Amino acid sequence: MNWIPAIEVESAHGTREVSLSTRHLMNRTLFLRGSIDADRADDFLSELLYLEGTDEPVTLYINSPGGEINAGLMIYDAIQGSGLTIKMVCTGLAASMAALIFAGGQKGRRFILPHSKVMIHEPLIMGGVGGSATSIKNISDSILETREVVNGILSKHTGKTVKEIDTATSFDNMMNAEEAIKFGLCDRITKSIRV
Repeated sequence: MNWIPAIEVESAHGTREVSLSTRHLMNRTLFLRGSIDADRADDFLSELLYLEGTDEPVTLYINSPGGEINAGLMIYDAIQGSGLTIKMVCTGLAASMAALIFAGGQKGRRFILPHSKVMIHEPLIMGGVGGSATSIKNISDSILETREVVNGILSKHTGKTVKEIDTATSFDNMMNAEEAIKFGLCDRITKSIRV
């Protein structure tokens, strides 16, 4: 069982204990940390929906090695479909699907801490491939189609051509903060965690 930090909050009804994650959400702060999977994507969508309907900006802190493609694309689509002003901050690592989500942030609002890194690569097949030749061909076709989608998204948000993205994602392409900015994955370095 994970320990959830809590703080005491004073109100007209006295002092009560509130989880730190609840307090952050109330302060319009979201976190995308750890592996991205269907459960994390559902939680993120729920948090985003809770914050919809106001003009106040939201800050999203990202420190993730990436994860499942479909879950990552769900988070990306939710952010793209949101009417919120969302500032993104890479606070350690935005890799794989987390890098795509980070790159998809609103121009001018994608920040990175000085020693953080961003890594892009092709979609990976997890757990190995097995089955009939037809099944393996279908899996191969599907992963190539997914690569086109993901690389198209990266091209859209970085200003690079799809051919440049194909080349850049043909290996685990780890970039420091300056390189990520130059590549178009983010906008500027921040030394402050409050942006």
